Amino acid sequence: MAKSTSAIAHRPTFWQKLTSLPIRHLQQAIGSLGDLWRTPFTTIMTVVVLGISLTLPATLHVFVKNAQAVSHQWHSASQITLYLKLSTSEKAAQALVQRVSLYPEVDDVIYISPKQALAEFSQSSGFGGALGYLDNNPLPATLLVTPTQRHSQSTAAKELLAKLKNEREVDVGQLDLEWLTRLEAIANLIEDIVMSVALLLCTSVVLIIGNTIRLQILNQRQTIAVMKLVGATDSFIQRPFLYAGMWYGIFGGLLATVLIWLLVGYLSSAITKLTEVYQQRFDFQALAGGEVLTLLLFAVTLGLLGSYISVRKHIKAIEPSAE
Repeated sequence: MAKSTSAIAHRPTFWQKLTSLPIRHLQQAIGSLGDLWRTPFTTIMTVVVLGISLTLPATLHVFVKNAQAVSHQWHSASQITLYLKLSTSEKAAQALVQRVSLYPEVDDVIYISPKQALAEFSQSSGFGGALGYLDNNPLPATLLVTPTQRHSQSTAAKELLAKLKNEREVDVGQLDLEWLTRLEAIANLIEDIVMSVALLLCTSVVLIIGNTIRLQILNQRQTIAVMKLVGATDSFIQRPFLYAGMWYGIFGGLLATVLIWLLVGYLSSAITKLTEVYQQRFDFQALAGGEVLTLLLFAVTLGLLGSYISVRKHIKAIEPSAE
């Protein structure tokens, strides 16, 4: 009776079990890290493969993000050119400028008279002497219309152009959106490619981690059988392998982040030189802090998923021998 009372007294309470649970998880997490340290070649090769697999879609994401930033800048700088009829008088042209400037979609209007247009053309073309022999000025008056930020996108700019063409003094309206439409199509295509490549590479990451954990389980087959023989549960045996998958994800995500920063640093100087040729200033953006955290969490999720699939299949299949 005394022995039974002593056993009840030493039985851990619910709160003792609850407080000891994080300690056991921490011990198993550190233990799994030690197992990875004892097999450096396998660990390094797996982490390198994971890092490279995560680098490609993340780098494509960086390029898509910067392409969208450039596209947004060009959208904001869009401008509509209106060529007025040759019969339009100076007074009528000025009245048109006043009307167009009152459009809620218009931010600014610049008027170029036929005389100014001819002078600019003479300087830029090099035919100043020949143009002096003309009896009449063949160039029309021109309006340069800058839409507001809200109406500088391609669809809204097209609608504004159609509205401006209805003005009776306007002969031709021009908005070069073909190259902008192509840029948007290319950006959308790259975004779809990023999603497809990311899906394929994420699947390969799960398979790689799953196969690596499978090999670890097979190497410890006898140990797992003995642990089951003395009463260890499957969940207790699975934890170190799940933590190993987590460590693979963390190290792979960190390596991918470093590789992305190196690629961005290598390419940013070349991109800066390219934008300077077009007299534009553009700072190539790497991964932001939130994006780095997302990449690491995503890598850890893939690591846990691959290890979970492997341990659920292979640890259950290991049973103690009846001998």
